Amino acid sequence: MITTGSAVEARRHTSNDLPLLEIEALEKRYGGREALRGVDIVLEPGQVVALLGPNGAGKTTLMSIVASVRRADAGRVRLDGVDLTNRHAESRQHIGYAPQELALYPNLTALQNLVFFGELCGLRGRELRRRIELVAGALRFEHLLARPLQRLSTGEKKRIHAAAALLHQPRLLLLDEPTTGADIETRAAILELVTTLAAEGTGILYATHYLFEVEELNARVVFIEEGMVLAEGHVVDLVREHGASAVELTFDGSAPDCGLEGARWQVNGSVLTVFCAEPASVAAEVIASIDDEASRLLQVELIRPGLDSVYLALRGRRFEGGSERSLP
Repeated sequence: MITTGSAVEARRHTSNDLPLLEIEALEKRYGGREALRGVDIVLEPGQVVALLGPNGAGKTTLMSIVASVRRADAGRVRLDGVDLTNRHAESRQHIGYAPQELALYPNLTALQNLVFFGELCGLRGRELRRRIELVAGALRFEHLLARPLQRLSTGEKKRIHAAAALLHQPRLLLLDEPTTGADIETRAAILELVTTLAAEGTGILYATHYLFEVEELNARVVFIEEGMVLAEGHVVDLVREHGASAVELTFDGSAPDCGLEGARWQVNGSVLTVFCAEPASVAAEVIASIDDEASRLLQVELIRPGLDSVYLALRGRRFEGGSERSLP
């Protein structure tokens, strides 16, 4: 177990009824493209907020603005009620950020990397060594400390990358797709650590493509697409409000229109999706209704209410990625 010292801060701020993080009407443009369009998010101490959305949705831009790596064009980011617009150096003392791309030095050992990043945060001597021992133990890489980064696997690098963001015991932790490309052991270690940190009071903004991670972390979900928040809430509430059962038929070539009278359906490339209350019984009716087109049918999938069906309802097409149920 890793003690961050955040629990005391969390209780103090909770008693003042202040959210740990407030993102208000955030906007960001790159030339003519709007990366963020009026995003609002509130994160409490000890809460995990999962950002879900396709590539290019604005998740990384949002994270980088909160971390003071980029500047917003409009809107506010507040930490403990304090506007961070012109207080970037101060904010970095309380925020840990592990960006999507690895920010480590390949020619240095894992230990040398952590010493370097720890010293950037003002840590020295015995206290720095103690913090490194804590994060290495929590993420299970004590045996890797003497190895150069260039000799480590992607998963091992991911663990050290996340550890570097934790050395200074941040109250707010930003993890941008920390398990993408990681092995099973690394993923388990990171999810376990996030759960522990949240229980101790750390607020965590967690961008991911993997739906099962959101469910395992019991996170509050924020769906983002094209720089806007489509929906937010806890998994159970989102499924209750937006979830829908469906039959999804995949064809060789373009999908045909649905022949069922009165059915609610949509075509997205090679996939025909028919929304219904009883997908098992409707599947046979759909196949019968498409006549000769049935010879091109490759796959039939029954979709039950869950985070994937929530996204189907919100965005018009479901997640892809096989057993891991990942975002496209």
